[in-house]
Amino acid sequence: MKIVSIYLLIYLASWSGLFAQKKKKSEAKDSVYAAQPITVTASRQAQKTLDVPLAVTIVTPLDLQNKRGFGLDEVLSMVPGALVQARTGNHDVRITIRGYGARGAGERSNAGTSRGIRVLVDGIPQTEPDGRTAFDLIDITGASSIEVLRSNASALWGNASGGIVNISSIPVSNEPFLSAQTQFGSFGMMKNSLQAGTKSDLGKMYVSFNNTTFDGWRDHSSSAITQFNLGIVSQLNLRTKLGVFMAAASNIFRISGPLTQAQFDSNAQQAQTISPANFVERDERRFNRLGSMGVTLDHAVGDNHTISSMAFIQPKFLQRSERNTFRDFTRYHVGGNVIYKNFGRISDDLGSHFIAGIDNQYQDGAIQFYYLTSGARDSLRTSKREGANNFGLFVQEELSIGDKFSAIFSARFDKITYYNQTLFDNGKPINLVAEKTYQNTTPKLGLVYRLKDDMSVYANLGGGIEVPAGNETDPPSSLASFVINPLLEPIRSTTYEIGWKTMPQIDDFLGMGAAALSIDVAAYMIQITNDIIPYSGGRFYFSAGKTQRIGLEFGGNLRFENGFTLSTAITYTNNKYLEYKIDSIIQGNATGAASKDYSNNKAAGLPDMFATIRAKYQPTFLRNLSIDAEMRTVGGYFADDANLLPVNSYAVLDAGISYEQEITEGLSIRGFARGLNLLSEKYAASVWINPDDSGTKAAFLEAGLPRNFSLGINLTWNGE
Repeated sequence: MKIVSIYLLIYLASWSGLFAQKKKKSEAKDSVYAAQPITVTASRQAQKTLDVPLAVTIVTPLDLQNKRGFGLDEVLSMVPGALVQARTGNHDVRITIRGYGARGAGERSNAGTSRGIRVLVDGIPQTEPDGRTAFDLIDITGASSIEVLRSNASALWGNASGGIVNISSIPVSNEPFLSAQTQFGSFGMMKNSLQAGTKSDLGKMYVSFNNTTFDGWRDHSSSAITQFNLGIVSQLNLRTKLGVFMAAASNIFRISGPLTQAQFDSNAQQAQTISPANFVERDERRFNRLGSMGVTLDHAVGDNHTISSMAFIQPKFLQRSERNTFRDFTRYHVGGNVIYKNFGRISDDLGSHFIAGIDNQYQDGAIQFYYLTSGARDSLRTSKREGANNFGLFVQEELSIGDKFSAIFSARFDKITYYNQTLFDNGKPINLVAEKTYQNTTPKLGLVYRLKDDMSVYANLGGGIEVPAGNETDPPSSLASFVINPLLEPIRSTTYEIGWKTMPQIDDFLGMGAAALSIDVAAYMIQITNDIIPYSGGRFYFSAGKTQRIGLEFGGNLRFENGFTLSTAITYTNNKYLEYKIDSIIQGNATGAASKDYSNNKAAGLPDMFATIRAKYQPTFLRNLSIDAEMRTVGGYFADDANLLPVNSYAVLDAGISYEQEITEGLSIRGFARGLNLLSEKYAASVWINPDDSGTKAAFLEAGLPRNFSLGINLTWNGE
């Protein structure tokens, strides 16, 4: 914390004298200044970040280099408000933004999925109609940039109270290129990837391939993923742009299970083998095979009107060996949108940006439940159909007054319907049908004022809705006569947010030369009704009465012309249940009383503080060399609503080095090495919320990787 405070004070102390500096023209300074990201598209239109009344972080191509490229935890560590933790060091991560996503931690929900955060790849939604997101199709190696909109985005996107993660795989360069990379590391990690792109009469074409295998650190935690992406972006004419995107993935990972505190302390490498939750005997695993094809079309009608559309289809074949059951999922996910945009002027001083659109996503398919024998599929037990449809209408008007002030008014109507049907159960044909619909209208108001060309302040007020995910609608055993849990209601929230952004170009920073500075400060308060809480490790869910989240986020990036870059992301939060009483019908005798009152307790799974500091040096006298170091710290928190299961704070140190050498004109080779958790800190990378037992036998801790290393070689050809 002392390091964090020192850097924060340096930033604060320097603001008063920095912005009055005059710009000097120099090639070095221009390159420093030009490196700053200025636009964001996650707001459903291209806007300068200073004009968006929301908290936004952009991960640039430079930030994506020299990583293991396995999970989102590596590339989102510098996003304030976002806590991303790799459960076992592979694709299976726990991602939380402003408290949303924390409940995705348990036997049914934690593996490979997230909640309340909408994820897009090239405009194609990875988030399913019920709000769940799997990360199988997200190829970090093939990504060119990532936008993270950290504010409540429900008014434009629907089930996105925690924000948006918008990933682009479209190469930045228009020139032909070919890149091959191989990487290997600790615990049997091996990764091979290939990327290529060119520009022809059809437009910009690119392809990427990635294959990664990992033995894992903990027992029974091996994984293997293969990913393929293909894209074509074509400017058909001056007014029409077409994008075609295809992706496929095969992802299998085994699950070690959570440990008790005693197991974690004695041997954090072990898998959970205490009966009946023996993860090794059951060969607990997930095997996902899926594909995606999407088409986007943007067409300008006249000078002020634009119509955009998108359509996609995603077939999925998923297998699960979990909880003494083997399951086959055969699903198809289809959807699309149509958006109308009008940009014009009402008068000389009043501009109007109007957006209206329709979204629809539909997913359906069969689930076959089999008995599990020694980790293998046995005879059929149950056959079900599970479907969901998410329909939304949205409208937004942005009025700009002069070049200083703008106001955004938006609203969205959502209707989400679940379809459940049981066809066969316990050896007998049956036809049990259930349908449940949730709907809501969500408003949003945002204000932005430009203090300077490189500085703005903003405020926004908005509502949010997040429906229970499909697996969360299962009832507890005490309500087994219901197909859909009657106790669950959508999470409804109201977010109050203010923020300050600045991106000054500094002529001389503390005598160290020209620099580009980017600062993002956001403060928020979120009032939530019906917060959905997992019980018995995620076997079923219940709604808390009222929850409050208050937070302060600071993000800063200082880039000098001498090649030194200092970045920080600091988050302080306070998350507690305001009104929360749980009846014995939910936990039975486990409560020891007719009811328990958890009002004023800290919300489970959410630390009060987490921060990252990164220093990077690319010396001007040796531009081919790059060295960086990163310290990440996460404060302590509780894994249960009763606040009886503490999770200790931790800090980990990572460092990396890379060197690139030109072989011939257009052909270069880059070698890089990275060390993670260099101090070999013993820590819990993730927890299961509200495990079965709240005492010493509670299994809830998932250990993070100890010290580990990776080495890689990249060969790149760039054409003219």
